[in-house]
Amino acid sequence: MLERHFQDMSLPVEVKDLLANCPGYIVPRDRSTLFDLAMGGDQTADVFEVSYDVADRGVVVEATVTRCKNGLSVNYTEAYMRRREPNCLVVADDQPSDKPRYADRFGETFEVLRAETFAWLKQQELIVLPLYTGGRDLGYPTMLICPKNAAFFCGALADLQEMLPGQNVPLDFAPQAILYIAPPFRHTHFGGKQVVVHSRHDGLHEIFAYNLYPGPSAKKGAYGVLIHQGEQEGWLTAHASTVQVVTPYDNVVTILHEGASGGGKSEMLEPIHRELDGLVLLGRNLVTGERRTLSLARTCDLRPVSDDMALCHPSLQGAGDRLVVMDAENAWFLRFNHITHYGTDPYWEGLCCHPAEPLLMLNIDAQPGSTALIWEHIQDEPGIPCPNPRVVMPRRLVPNVVDDPVPVDVRSFGIRTPPSTREHPNYGILGLLHILPPALAWLWRLVAPRGHANPSITESEHMSSEGVGSFWPFATGRRVTQANLLLRQIQQTPRTRHILVPNQHIGAWEMGFTPQWLAREYLARRGGARFRRDQIAPARCPLLGYAMRSMQIEGTAVPHWFLETQTQPELGEEGYDAGAELLYQFFLRELPQYLESDLDPLGRHIIKCCLGKGTLGDYESLLPQDVFVEEHRLPLRRR
Repeated sequence: MLERHFQDMSLPVEVKDLLANCPGYIVPRDRSTLFDLAMGGDQTADVFEVSYDVADRGVVVEATVTRCKNGLSVNYTEAYMRRREPNCLVVADDQPSDKPRYADRFGETFEVLRAETFAWLKQQELIVLPLYTGGRDLGYPTMLICPKNAAFFCGALADLQEMLPGQNVPLDFAPQAILYIAPPFRHTHFGGKQVVVHSRHDGLHEIFAYNLYPGPSAKKGAYGVLIHQGEQEGWLTAHASTVQVVTPYDNVVTILHEGASGGGKSEMLEPIHRELDGLVLLGRNLVTGERRTLSLARTCDLRPVSDDMALCHPSLQGAGDRLVVMDAENAWFLRFNHITHYGTDPYWEGLCCHPAEPLLMLNIDAQPGSTALIWEHIQDEPGIPCPNPRVVMPRRLVPNVVDDPVPVDVRSFGIRTPPSTREHPNYGILGLLHILPPALAWLWRLVAPRGHANPSITESEHMSSEGVGSFWPFATGRRVTQANLLLRQIQQTPRTRHILVPNQHIGAWEMGFTPQWLAREYLARRGGARFRRDQIAPARCPLLGYAMRSMQIEGTAVPHWFLETQTQPELGEEGYDAGAELLYQFFLRELPQYLESDLDPLGRHIIKCCLGKGTLGDYESLLPQDVFVEEHRLPLRRR
């Protein structure tokens, strides 16, 4: 086992020195060991405080862990720590990167803090957690080194990636990535901010996380490892959920749904929400108060594939001209801010209230010995619930989950949209479903708007970008490299169609995630995203591709003002055009940074087309794809 043989293993000299000189360390045998350690190793404890002695501040409690019937509820003492800091990543090496360099941001070489970090870790009892980032078959051996009293953090990463039990660690286990956790340094060196430092070397990717929120480190840090490896080898890990949608008639359509944080990835895996009377609430008009509902007797069955990270490894790709993906994670980091009361989502409520195994939950208000309820969100301040309640859900506990690689029929992109009216125009002009030519699909991924009222991050800017594929905040390399990989991937998968779906608002209507649920139901029933010429029309704003002229699900028509928003009297063409101009300004602001010398020439043409306010036909000519199905009419029979 690692405790006895680490000195004989292929480990960095710093790791061997650290483990030889710390007071002691544990290599967990299983998941339950980590959950026990998360309560301080006391099986009778109800609450455990994760605290550290910080210079000039004394003892600082970072988080409390509460033992509940259905798992552990972790709550941070600072509201700031309950969401991901979008600008936390810095690079501390000399490899190519467009990300901030540690020395430029903090005015000194990282080697000083690196040495201090190892010195501090040598004073701690530690947990050493071997795992595989991206799965054992296609992923990379990884190691987490963490203070023992932060075992809940280790539990999160052990669930999210594939934990290797201590008794099964072979002598030839050679980590290609190592994650070090040192929470007090955010107070002593970074003014209380979340900072995650990446240092890439030949054969080793080091990550130093100076905070205990798993989002930017255990979750997105591991993602950063996959992005870096893919960058070296010429492939991508998509920031996407994936679901096989099975119609009542046994037709199967696979949808890959991408988007920035809050773009509806986890929600794409959820059954459609219903009112108490069984109807589906389409939306509520924020001006008139009108409510519209839809009768949908039976919805499609869902077979979840991935929740946030979809591995697009070259070994998975066949000759079928469709993108093939599989999950890059072993568990899902589910956000439940939209579940605010009992009965909102019986599917996830049942899985979380009565799980087959204890769960790790964050930002959920729970009492010792109680059942932690996912609609009871901790309050950031009196009367204001935390917008980022989370549950780490192991894939093995999700019904009908698909473990095998799947070919993608429809590649969707989600965006959080604000309310938009003539008096207060905004970019919430998208209809319920838009069909995109591949060139536009690529552009939307380059700009990847974080969108309206993003619940997952601390930023509050009106409209900002997550960039290339929406995974740029977690990447360590160059934008243009990722843009080229993404464009090549789209070119090589012409049978995968592209759509754009809003959530939260459509014009003056508050919609939540209903648009993407209805789009999912509609596309599955019709077998994909190809249309007759009378079914779709060029959107008034060319950036939105084609808009639906009509949509009918199970015999019920969706009102046209949800499809072409300029027909809403509260918005009209004037408000629509003002919102379209805001969208254009956003694209014009974000795209020029990709015009580097090594950008793919086709990509350069596509970006120049947008900067020149090209037409839908211009985009289609640059990267053609059959959007329309040809109508075959039988000849008239003569008497």
